[in-house]
Amino acid sequence: FTGVHSEVELQQSGPELGIPASSVKLSCKASGYTFTSYYMHWVKERPGQGLEWIGWINGGSGDTYYNQKFKDKATLTVDKSSSTAYMQLSSLTSEDSAIYYCARQGHSVATTS
Repeated sequence: FTGVHSEVELQQSGPELGIPASSVKLSCKASGYTFTSYYMHWVKERPGQGLEWIGWINGGSGDTYYNQKFKDKATLTVDKSSSTAYMQLSSLTSEDSAIYYCARQGHSVATTS
């Protein structure tokens, strides 16, 4: 529509550098679209190892699906009131040192009546 501008934006939490801890919780605040109508995916990137898909969470229902490799490592949650997705990583090791991305699924969640 003329005069209407909408831009999808995902604002991730800052880097967690040099913080010794057993777990860390990363955030991904969404804007510019209806948060509850889409899945949010999380991806891990390590140098020389490409991208690894961690899992997704339904922004509306909170339903989750994980890559088996990460099912005991990552916990995905959402806060619908703030349109924010979270990923908690537990039992941290050097293998968890990486760049993590959130990414909204391109099409909305299918609904049935």
